[in-house]
Amino acid sequence: MSPAKAMQDPHAGQPVLSRGAPLAGAKAAMIMVHGRGASAEDILGLAEELQAPNVAYLAPQAAGNVWYPQSFLSPIESNEPGITSGLALLGTIERQVRDAGIPPEAVFLLGFSQGACLILEYAARNARRFGGIFGLSGGLIGPDGTPRDYPGSMAGTPVLLGCSDVDPHIPKARVLLSADVFERLGARVSARLYPNMGHTVNEDELEAVRTTIGLLLET
Repeated sequence: MSPAKAMQDPHAGQPVLSRGAPLAGAKAAMIMVHGRGASAEDILGLAEELQAPNVAYLAPQAAGNVWYPQSFLSPIESNEPGITSGLALLGTIERQVRDAGIPPEAVFLLGFSQGACLILEYAARNARRFGGIFGLSGGLIGPDGTPRDYPGSMAGTPVLLGCSDVDPHIPKARVLLSADVFERLGARVSARLYPNMGHTVNEDELEAVRTTIGLLLET
């Protein structure tokens, strides 16, 4: 990639790591997005804890381990082109999943922290039926007052929003606002605020993810 292209679309062509079932023979796929300063390998570690058979796990690697430079609450333009580039990469991966024969309703999105913000924004901007959306310590992107008139319908997609009630990076109010937006889009939302939890993923969240995957695989 040329230096100019890298500046305009920093995440284009970044590696996508995989675990679990081969995509060609999988019953479902989960796109997993890591947080700031972490890696695709880090987030794929959760795949082992989910213990779901017949699922292909795909995790893109952000350029420089960062999807966008500022807080997700900053003006969107201050986080460009990172946000747009990251969303485009998720779209590319989802198209590859669908080309492999996995329908949208068998596609899960899971992200932690900055990755959670990215997958939630992607889901809202591409509202339709997914297998499940798991935003762990994240919220929709942009400052207070950002328009949230996303088109489309989530058509009953289960959405989990899990976060500490005192997270230093993710305000409780943004988690609740995100829950309201997804409910208006027709999702089945579970917003879970954990008292005094750190900026992490807990077993209750993982069990909720396992349950959602299991319900889909049983059908």
